[in-house]
Amino acid sequence: YCRTGSSDLSASISAAENKVPAVTSQLEETKQKLAQTKIDLKQAQVDRVAAKEAMATATALREKEAKAFAAEKQEYDTNIAALEKAVAALEKGMVGGFLQTPAAKAIRQLALNSQDMVDVDRQQLVAFLSGSQGVGYAPQSGEIVGILKTMLSTMSKALAESTEAENSAISTYEGMMAAKKKEVEALTASIEAKTQAIGTMGVEIVQMEEDLSDTQAALLEDQKFLAGLDKSCA
Repeated sequence: YCRTGSSDLSASISAAENKVPAVTSQLEETKQKLAQTKIDLKQAQVDRVAAKEAMATATALREKEAKAFAAEKQEYDTNIAALEKAVAALEKGMVGGFLQTPAAKAIRQLALNSQDMVDVDRQQLVAFLSGSQGVGYAPQSGEIVGILKTMLSTMSKALAESTEAENSAISTYEGMMAAKKKEVEALTASIEAKTQAIGTMGVEIVQMEEDLSDTQAALLEDQKFLAGLDKSCA
């Protein structure tokens, strides 16, 4: 037994002595990886919250802008319709009848509030719409129709520019939302994968710690037994 037992114990001790540092190294590496994964998970969760908040903020702003544009467009449409009606009526010579219409009153108020008109045009238009010009005035060839057409052109151009800006804002918003949606989906997948990985590494760490503890205990017992065996055999 002294000839064979010592050799078997030495082989077992050698295997354990090689295994302990290997398992220790793997255990430390897994712990570091687990710690980093937890940090990455937390960052991914923060990034996902930020992305969702950005989407909510952008949506609220888009709704506000859309509401403002709708109100602006409605005002433009009303004023443009009034101007078109005025030009058509005056070119047909329907001066008296037109001056009594709500469109005439609306254009008069528009002229008073307009920041784009020169004072001379404003005064002429307001005076005409107030009925203070002579009965023999011929608007179809006069300055009033020209002023109204200029206002109509300016307002139509402003509406077109406003509509273009709104369409551009919609396009930008949709592009941003699509990108953020993809970002949220990617972050969600990453969070799920990292959460699963954390669970798996947690189990692996427990198993490695138990394996290391058992190996170290067995090594200690073998070393003690071998020391006693050597003494007894001697």
